[in-house]
Amino acid sequence: MTMRIRTYSELRRLDTLKDRFDYLVLQGQVGSATFGFDRYLNQQFYKSKQWEQIRHHIIARDLGCDLGIEGYEIHSRLIIHHMNPMTKLDITDGGSNILDPEFLITTTHLTHNAIHYGDAKLLPRQLIERRPGDTKLW
Repeated sequence: MTMRIRTYSELRRLDTLKDRFDYLVLQGQVGSATFGFDRYLNQQFYKSKQWEQIRHHIIARDLGCDLGIEGYEIHSRLIIHHMNPMTKLDITDGGSNILDPEFLITTTHLTHNAIHYGDAKLLPRQLIERRPGDTKLW
């Protein structure tokens, strides 16, 4: 089975958080190991100077907003998500895609979990605009 390659260029054509989530969702399973005993590899990668530089670039590009959508500003637990899951070989062989902005997006911790586990209930909800008198009980 071939994996669909997700790109920032395609993602930005989608207007809503839900549409972008549907594009990115992986339908993973809780507890499913991506790196297993080699987890130290991705932890080393996430501490590298190259990752730190590209991370700052992606946050600025996305204006610090969840899935790059204005109005969904992130105030804590910001994550840069690889739209195409990173593998052990990507790190050991120096795959260029893992540092390419075309394959990265800013998310909240909850949105990141929603993408990996297919749970749209974790997505933030848009605030309802308040209007005068909308707090009246009847």
